[in-house]
Amino acid sequence: MSPDPAATAPAAQRGQGVIHNIGYRGYEGPRLGRSYARRALFTQSLRGAYGLGRSAKSKVLPMLLFAVVALPAAIVVAVAVATKADDLPVGYAEYVLMLQPVIGIYLAAVAPQAISLDLRFKTTPLYFSRPIERSDYVAAKHAALSAAVFLFTAVPVLILYVGSLLAKLDFGDQTTGFLQGLVFCALFALLHAGIAGYIAALTPRRGFGIAAVIVVLTVPFFLISALQGIPLSDGDSSSTLVGWLGLGSPGTLMDGIQSKFLGGTSGFPTGATLTNAQGISYLVVFVLLAAGAYALLLRRYRKAGL
Repeated sequence: MSPDPAATAPAAQRGQGVIHNIGYRGYEGPRLGRSYARRALFTQSLRGAYGLGRSAKSKVLPMLLFAVVALPAAIVVAVAVATKADDLPVGYAEYVLMLQPVIGIYLAAVAPQAISLDLRFKTTPLYFSRPIERSDYVAAKHAALSAAVFLFTAVPVLILYVGSLLAKLDFGDQTTGFLQGLVFCALFALLHAGIAGYIAALTPRRGFGIAAVIVVLTVPFFLISALQGIPLSDGDSSSTLVGWLGLGSPGTLMDGIQSKFLGGTSGFPTGATLTNAQGISYLVVFVLLAAGAYALLLRRYRKAGL
């Protein structure tokens, strides 16, 4: 057997395999901590909800849907200015309710993208390494989804308000309605983002998440609206029943809140107005749903990524 060439090589040649100092150094900069990590995750998730920082293809659907909700507001404004109307043909909160199907599609697109993909590609362990905690992750994602939906609904409301001022409508009335509309947008975003976020966290499959969000946010709304439209012989009984049925879906729940507490006009088929007892019930159900969705999302991530 011939000797190994490496073993018989001169010592000078064998010494060429040296360890080089490639400059690795310990990090000596500031430790930004959990608050910075939360803000960074919030910003990244909010930008992603509109396709910012992603490919051009990822921007198409969010921007298209955004145009769909904003363009009718501009048309309403143009009509009010051209006809010199005494008031806007649609209220601020009512406008948001009219476009619930579009908002549902938007949520179905952005919630799985923000949450389900992290589960699918198993990146959650990277987030849950120090310094960020599971509660930080959930808070950042929930806040980002809520902020995205708020912007999605508040910008058309702002367009309506600016248009009302251009049409020289009463400044006090329009400002009051605009502020009430912003409050409604915030409540609407808080509730719907929590529900959509929890549904998206139940599956790592983005397609399943999209379908589930659409079903949960749209099917109950149309079902309850159909049931509310069934007339009864007794007008008072019909109005009372319509009010209680409104508790059955997030959309009709928000409709009752805006008509009872935010000066809006009810979109219920019979034009029913809520009693004081029903109004309190609507607020209680809203708080339970919003808080419950967040609590369930937090519970979901106690084991996610392990």
